[in-house]
Amino acid sequence: MEHLTKHLLSWASILDAPTREQAITTASLPFIHPHLALMPDAHLGKGATVGSVIPTLGAIIPAAVGVDIGCGMIAVRTPATLADLPEDRRTVRREIERSIPLSAGVANKSVTREHTEARLVDLRERAEQAGFDPASYAARWELQLGTLGSGNHFIEITADERDRVWLFLHSGSRGVGNKIAQRHIKVASELCRKWWIPLPHPDLAYLVEDTEEFWTYIAQMRWAQHYALLNREEMMDRVARCFGEWLGLSGEVERQEEINCHHNYTEQERHFAKDVWVSRKGAIHAGEGVPGLIPGSMGTASYVVSGRANPLALQSAPHGAGRVYSRSAARRTFDREQLRAAMAGIEYRDTDAFVDEIPAAYKDIDQVMADAADLVEVRHTLRQVVNVKGD
Repeated sequence: MEHLTKHLLSWASILDAPTREQAITTASLPFIHPHLALMPDAHLGKGATVGSVIPTLGAIIPAAVGVDIGCGMIAVRTPATLADLPEDRRTVRREIERSIPLSAGVANKSVTREHTEARLVDLRERAEQAGFDPASYAARWELQLGTLGSGNHFIEITADERDRVWLFLHSGSRGVGNKIAQRHIKVASELCRKWWIPLPHPDLAYLVEDTEEFWTYIAQMRWAQHYALLNREEMMDRVARCFGEWLGLSGEVERQEEINCHHNYTEQERHFAKDVWVSRKGAIHAGEGVPGLIPGSMGTASYVVSGRANPLALQSAPHGAGRVYSRSAARRTFDREQLRAAMAGIEYRDTDAFVDEIPAAYKDIDQVMADAADLVEVRHTLRQVVNVKGD
């Protein structure tokens, strides 16, 4: 850990100058308490650095929560081992791709599953309690429950160090969460201009606690966080059924362990003698013994971890490998043949669309985990067997 400024502590041994400056700018805000904690996977983001933990007193920065509210991971340990898996892995990949709509903007054609409808009932009731209509943000929000998205979102079948098979996926609150975030980022910007509040950067516009705009954002953000959680559950139900059928079972496979955690979210917590709003933008909660998930890239290891409750890190840990190449830079630098070499032995959809997700576009996950040694304890190391992504 390194003190970059009085109000900025960093666990990132790999840190480029623009990311460092962005974090210093955010940490300079007067309501940061006690300091911003920069995670090992930190990289440049909109408004605030991805891979940062931002504790605030009396204010919240919508862009520091992120535009994919509630984005996170879910993992399920199954009773299967590598020896139980059929040789033809393409079959299960294609069945997952048929069962779950992939890519940006996609949706289910209709709601046909009882577990989907039960989750939608829950979300409708919560939206009513929060006092808003999600359809005013995204007309198809109900049909997007159980869809993956694109970018670094993925579904994987993996195996741990004992060859036990885990189902693993990464996604968030889809279009409705993005629209909610964009709306409140705009509201914060308009209010800061109206009140002549000077900002070190326009994307750091904030909402002041105990205003109507603040609590409206909190209510809708919490709804979107729950949507993201249920979206992952919904997809995992479908993946577990596909996996079970692939193994010749009559239904979904038994779940021996399940972890579902956010890494783009805000909660009110107590740190250094004060109740603060903790925005984890690309970071997971790592309280004492709290289970967590830290994925690598599409071709490198992922980790099941347990929190160490490091107080200086605000009981937080990294959420993944963190990019070192932007998507456009990755497409200019790498090609499909290099991606194929990196994905050797892993069943995936071979397409140019995933070149910007090549493992070399990310930080070395082993270095990230070494930097996080005092933040989490590694319980399991997962290696990909099958990878599913959206264009």
